[in-house]
Amino acid sequence: MSLPPGFLDELRTRLSLSQVVGRKVMWDPRKSNQGKGDMWAPCPFHHEKTASFHVDDQKGFYYCFGCHAKGDAISFVKETENVSFIEAVEILAREAGMPMPARDPKAQEKQDRRSQLADVMEQAAQFFRLQLKTGAGGAARDYLIRRGLDAQALDRWEIGFAPDGWQGLWDHLRGKNVAEDLILGAGLAKPSNKGKKPYDTFRNRIMYPIRDPRGRCIAFGGRAMDPNDNAKYLNSPETELFDKGRSLFNHGPARQAAGKGQPLIVAEGYMDVIALAEAGFGASVAPLGTAITEHQLQLLWRVSDEPIIALDGDTAGLRAAMRAVDLALPLLEAGKSLRFALMPEGKDPDDLLRAEGPAAVKSVLEGAIPMVKLLWQRETEGKVFDSPERKAALDKSLRDKIKLIRDPSIRTHYGQEIKDLRWQLFRPQRQPQNRQWQPRGKWQPPKQPATPGARSSFLASSETADIQMREAAILAIAILNPTVVVQFEHQLEEMECHDPDHAALRAAILRHAIDDPEHLKDHIFETLGGEILENLLALRHVAVIPCVFKPGDVEKAEMTLAEELAKIKALRGLDAEIAEAAEELSDLADEALTYRLAQAAEERNRTSRSQNEDRAVFDIADNGARINRDEKDAFQAIMSGINFERKRR
Repeated sequence: MSLPPGFLDELRTRLSLSQVVGRKVMWDPRKSNQGKGDMWAPCPFHHEKTASFHVDDQKGFYYCFGCHAKGDAISFVKETENVSFIEAVEILAREAGMPMPARDPKAQEKQDRRSQLADVMEQAAQFFRLQLKTGAGGAARDYLIRRGLDAQALDRWEIGFAPDGWQGLWDHLRGKNVAEDLILGAGLAKPSNKGKKPYDTFRNRIMYPIRDPRGRCIAFGGRAMDPNDNAKYLNSPETELFDKGRSLFNHGPARQAAGKGQPLIVAEGYMDVIALAEAGFGASVAPLGTAITEHQLQLLWRVSDEPIIALDGDTAGLRAAMRAVDLALPLLEAGKSLRFALMPEGKDPDDLLRAEGPAAVKSVLEGAIPMVKLLWQRETEGKVFDSPERKAALDKSLRDKIKLIRDPSIRTHYGQEIKDLRWQLFRPQRQPQNRQWQPRGKWQPPKQPATPGARSSFLASSETADIQMREAAILAIAILNPTVVVQFEHQLEEMECHDPDHAALRAAILRHAIDDPEHLKDHIFETLGGEILENLLALRHVAVIPCVFKPGDVEKAEMTLAEELAKIKALRGLDAEIAEAAEELSDLADEALTYRLAQAAEERNRTSRSQNEDRAVFDIADNGARINRDEKDAFQAIMSGINFERKRR
């Protein structure tokens, strides 16, 4: 509809913005100056305790310094009443006593019909409420009482009953001279295909009126009293008034409660919403018999930045939560998301309230998890990732989901969160240090602890020398050549870093090198500071590595990383043998143990046999000591630290 020039200016002139806004807020008397039209209040658009919402009556504009909402009287009514621009103008024009300009005849006709349909729906609601109080509604009343609803609650929610007859409502409305086409158009009756008069849509059902945010009855939801009925719940068909994908049960009251700071809860059905609201959770809504739609999601976000999806604790509830995740991912914006509160298994919110009370529900709501955690749970719960192929399948599935997010900033944060969760799932688990090896064959006396010489031997402490130095080299190469990290991600994840600085650097590399290799060093500076990186690169054995002092040679970096990771793996193998051997040592030992140690040392010897470069890298200047000394000497060192006695035969 086009409005004549000057109409809106005249409307704004006649209205006081502070009066329009004052219906929805409580002014702060300490900050407000009514004489100057300078008014302050807590914002009606987001939850806050301070008065950061400012209304300038003279200019006719409002602005929130918290959520940055701004506009005039028309935009305020649009947002708070959830109406269209023209509907907001109509509301304000009625307040100002201004007649609306003549509309297009077809538009006016359509609006008039919608008003007539809303009137018919209101008459139907009153009919159903009266029927609940009759003898025919006795079973329905008993059911509602068992569900914990007293007479006052029934009146508050305007719950009614559709009697078990074919034309009960039809005859009632026709008796009030309601036109047949209006009864049919409101979805209250259906035409007969047998040439008879139309029959009621709802029969023998408890009736829940569905109202739009302005309070108009636009539809009904009916619960069957007959357990054999094909449809336990039945909604009104879609009409000129009702689009179930764009409507929410209890929308208007929930919006008001959310504006006062209550969390917005999305439950599954009418009784869940009623039970929650009666227990003090007034900002509760429900979709109408379908999964949450995109339009409903937008309605929810207009009420709250993070609605809580509270679903039944069963398989169907979890499936509904997952559908909501898939729907919301492409629509996410900064500050707009969902949280999920899953009820205990086998219970819905109403069940939990009746069994354990509001405190139990509050606890579940406070423990609501963000979307990213539920997404991770869906892709990992009940699955085993014991092979590279299964891990790769998980990575692909998660990447495909994250790609759905349109906002690049949110997509980046989701990727980081998933990477952190993945690291927690796949991080290497250290083997317990008190393993008990049970030899085959004859019974042996209990083992005694290893001798101090064995525990302090050179090879048993190599993890704090050779391995840490090679870890430092690997980290430096990865940081200065981050494009190669993607090939070694799994090996880096499995690399144990007992040095806290090494562990922090390794985590930063895995977190940022693959997604943003160009700014890896910047991320490290931001999160860990510059000192940790400077200390790493200043190490003498690190500084002389070719791909460290002259980064950029990708092929050389790949070769060096592969070499060093292989050496660490071999050194770990030797340490594992020594650790196990130390636990098995006692006053008695045999040649088999000696043979195992010799084999492990020889394997290390083969792996660590490097060129002159490797020896230069791992030289240490202190006292002229050389960490990477000849392996034969190393083996003799451990052997000299243990008192071996040949086993008695």
